[in-house]
Amino acid sequence: MSFPSWALLSQSVLSGVFAGALYGLLGLGLGLSWGLLRTINLAHFAFAFLSAYICYQLAAVSHVDPLLTLIGIVPLMFALGAGLHWLTDRFRLTPFSSLLLTFGCMGIVESLMQTLWTADPRKLESHYAEMKFRLGPLYLPIPEVLTLLLAVGITVAVWAVLRFTDLGKALRASAEDAPVAAAFGINQRRNGFLLAGTCSAMAGIAGVCIALSSSISPSQMYAWVGVVFAAVMLGGLGSALGPLVAGIVIGVSEAVTMAVTSPSWAPLVSFTLLILILLLRPGRIR
Repeated sequence: MSFPSWALLSQSVLSGVFAGALYGLLGLGLGLSWGLLRTINLAHFAFAFLSAYICYQLAAVSHVDPLLTLIGIVPLMFALGAGLHWLTDRFRLTPFSSLLLTFGCMGIVESLMQTLWTADPRKLESHYAEMKFRLGPLYLPIPEVLTLLLAVGITVAVWAVLRFTDLGKALRASAEDAPVAAAFGINQRRNGFLLAGTCSAMAGIAGVCIALSSSISPSQMYAWVGVVFAAVMLGGLGSALGPLVAGIVIGVSEAVTMAVTSPSWAPLVSFTLLILILLLRPGRIR
């Protein structure tokens, strides 16, 4: 095993930051849904990849700017997330039952994507992919920079809403003690729909970022489950800033591992962290 050059190591760290920002953006909605609504929403990954395919279809076939596809994708994902929350709320599902339900939804969406776009990998060729600028010896691709900016901006906005607004305080109060929150007049049903829809809308934004920066295939979404779950568990359920910080830590760790050893060792980082959290801090799962 040879130690890489400082330029290669620095570029690997930067790539890890970009990958970690995407982990954090995808984990943000999952963590909020799990921590505040007590719903383990595996369909979150399906919504992200469905959004990636819709972005691909509109950009490659209809020649719509990939970022402009967010105008249609965000409301659509919001509606799907709110509709799924209606099911879990209507039948009073436990977190484990919601896991099973959303896993089934994940399979349904995967079959739908395979029917419409086949199982072959697709790559969105856009003008953003050709744009990059140089910072000393480092290269910064525009799609990854956009992902980082969106992840940081959305994370800070969500943190501010949860901390400083009446809606955020109501959501946190309902998660802590729902009966007492209801006694004080908090409309938990309305707030639940708003939060579930917003979480799915964030999955839609993450899906567009995935389409801009990498190839996509229906089965690929399962590869994201472990690393995003690790980011959510490490960052804390219901936390706004935690998944982004944890995602960047995991992303940098994976990138450095790939640079120093080989790419096959990278998945060990996220799964080892996940196993350690489950063993040492089982109270994080509620």
